[in-house]
Amino acid sequence: MSPVSRAQVEDFLFAEAALLDAWKLDEWLGLFEPGATSEVPTTDRPNADPESAQFYVADDYALIAARVKRLKSRHAHAENPHSRTRRLVTNVRVTQNGGDTVRADAAFLIYKIRDGNVDSFVGRYEHTLAVHGDTLKFRRRKAILELEVLRPGGRLSFIV
Repeated sequence: MSPVSRAQVEDFLFAEAALLDAWKLDEWLGLFEPGATSEVPTTDRPNADPESAQFYVADDYALIAARVKRLKSRHAHAENPHSRTRRLVTNVRVTQNGGDTVRADAAFLIYKIRDGNVDSFVGRYEHTLAVHGDTLKFRRRKAILELEVLRPGGRLSFIV
């Protein structure tokens, strides 16, 4: 199996950002392989283990799918109508590349626009991607916020 290029990983992450900004959540869910996980640790313990520490998000594949279903529902009051977002993904680095797995890191900046407020969420991604032929899928998606705290009233009602 030939190594995956940084450009391929960038294209994958840029496509993911576009899907999330366009609120195409079903298509976004299609970027995960069955058994995948999604994690967002709290701002005070970014390197903690989700098995032993509190996380904002520590979802297995079933919970990721349930989150998508809930966010699309009109009963998701915090996101009805959904927030507008604009994601910037940069500094993509392939840190491990071999076999059917690629590890990649990137920096992100997400602007969330809702109720007259613009909130900025700065952080980094640490992803494990599965290689399926010429297609990449998330095996583990981890978004680490570089914020000291969420602003008062700030909430992670959207996908970081």
